Amino acid sequence: MPAAADLFSRTWVRWTLAAAVVVLLIVLPLVLPVFANQTLARIGVFAVAVLGLNVVMGYTGQVSLGQIFFVGVGAYVTAYGVQEDWNIVLVFVLSVLIPGVLGLIVALAAARLGGLAIAMVTIALPIVGVPLAKRLSDFTGGSQGLSARFADAPDWSGLYDDQWQLYLVFLIGGIVFLLTANLVRGKYGRAFAIVKANEAVAASMGISPYRYKVMAFTTASLIGGVSGFLYMLVVQYTSPETMSFAHSITLLASMVIGGAASIVGSLLGGAYYVLVPQLTNIVDPNLTALLQGALLLLVLFVLPGGLVSLPRVVTRLARRGGSRGSHTSPTRSAATPVAEDGTHTERQEKA
Repeated sequence: MPAAADLFSRTWVRWTLAAAVVVLLIVLPLVLPVFANQTLARIGVFAVAVLGLNVVMGYTGQVSLGQIFFVGVGAYVTAYGVQEDWNIVLVFVLSVLIPGVLGLIVALAAARLGGLAIAMVTIALPIVGVPLAKRLSDFTGGSQGLSARFADAPDWSGLYDDQWQLYLVFLIGGIVFLLTANLVRGKYGRAFAIVKANEAVAASMGISPYRYKVMAFTTASLIGGVSGFLYMLVVQYTSPETMSFAHSITLLASMVIGGAASIVGSLLGGAYYVLVPQLTNIVDPNLTALLQGALLLLVLFVLPGGLVSLPRVVTRLARRGGSRGSHTSPTRSAATPVAEDGTHTERQEKA
């Protein structure tokens, strides 16, 4: 029986699994209740946000505490464009490009820094973004925020609004995940990994750490803009609170708990961002922050690689348990040779 790794390396197996996932994504919105569809859509929104953070932190090893700022900018651009009755395709493009341009500007200045210095630059983004959103009330609605409803199901689809929105999240988010997976598994991903491991070694190999750090920051900002567009598609409301520093920390914790430098870990991080606050509120709303912090510490101690590393850890423990319980078979004596047919022969000695 072939090993699991060999089995999954076969092309037909991968295509079969991909087809099964596509069928599942098509069927799920049709059979799940409204609340479940809305929850899955929100998970998809923040999974994309965690994915962007993973590009710059997980794969490139640069500290970024400002990813939620680009999500908020994308949401504001979307809300403003919808209220101004712009073409929705144009709104989507601008909601991605404007955060991307802002991310490029920040990256050009911050990518030459390292360690705490770059952390301080990125941490300023949500801190400055909140009061800035309140002051630019002509564009952002001030403290009251903006509402925008643009994802009602068309009549020809025969779908309910929650089903249509979830399909859009699956489609747009799925494309972003596929493009990012191709990016990090190709030559750029290998360059990211070398820069993350040792910038001096990367420079000696002809890989510019500055160039690839700028690329990572810009890519993360573009992905953050996509998440902001999806946020407005699902939540349909944004305010300065959307880009608050507390949400930035939660986004970082979601990446760590889901698994850094992992596509699947980004999905798990999105699920953590949405589901865990709901569960902790059910337990005790006054202990939400405490319970989330305890969960983060638990995962860091037990699963340093995040939830995505759980199957690997379980497999390793199972192998250790099996090796302890196994007994070695007794070896034959060297004085008793074995014939080719497996029978014992007696050593003949002459006096």
